Amino acid sequence: MNASVMASGQRVWGLMYRHLALFRRSWPRLLELAYWPVLQMCIWGFTSSFLATRQGSPAALAGGALIGGVLLWEVSLRSQMGMSITFLEEIWSRNLGHVFVSPLRPFELVAALIGMSAIRMFAGVIPAALLAWALYAFNVFAMGPVILLFFLNLMVMGWAVALAVISLILRHGAGAEALAWSVLFGLTPFAAVFYPVSVLPLPLQWVAFIVPASHVFEGMRAALGGVIAWDQLALAVGMNVLWLAGAAWIFRRQFQVARTRGALMTIGE
Repeated sequence: MNASVMASGQRVWGLMYRHLALFRRSWPRLLELAYWPVLQMCIWGFTSSFLATRQGSPAALAGGALIGGVLLWEVSLRSQMGMSITFLEEIWSRNLGHVFVSPLRPFELVAALIGMSAIRMFAGVIPAALLAWALYAFNVFAMGPVILLFFLNLMVMGWAVALAVISLILRHGAGAEALAWSVLFGLTPFAAVFYPVSVLPLPLQWVAFIVPASHVFEGMRAALGGVIAWDQLALAVGMNVLWLAGAAWIFRRQFQVARTRGALMTIGE
């Protein structure tokens, strides 16, 4: 049993190492990881600084929530895109068929993609968090240990969305590749990143209810006020369990279909 687990771990690490090795001699790849999170932080950070100068304006009180929202939303975005793009790199290099000629199993591929997603996410978000602290005196970790639960829930949501995107790529090929960059942005209005769910029209509030991120951001705004909204965290966890289970089921089904059709060897051509 231990030998089997070790062999599985070695296969997961081998696939991860292949992608990590690409960063060693490619500074543009490293720069790309942090470029968008840092750029977003600069734009929205300066916007919040401007709002803070408007004395007497209610918007002046929203600066911390705005910066926190941008930073935490990048956690979900980078997690989803990191996982999706790592998978796409296997397709672009015509390596997916070779990967599954090896003893690598589908869940090991997913584990490797999640590992690379976490590495890419932290490589992008940590510089943005340091920038927020240095330029805008916003310390995201001042919310306390609960920030780790926010991070974890947003990462899991990103992985669930990425797994669904990968499933669509397995089903539709190159025609679905654009979803790797766009699908999570479509959920932004319902994620309540910059505003509470209560400002949405009632039908859209029900849509926001099933989006795990909306509960995370409601919890974040409560935490900035010194209150830990455990009910919101519980809802985020519950929705994430449903999202991840649904995405895993879709992936398993589409992977079997792709294997039967021989698409693992021809996808991307």
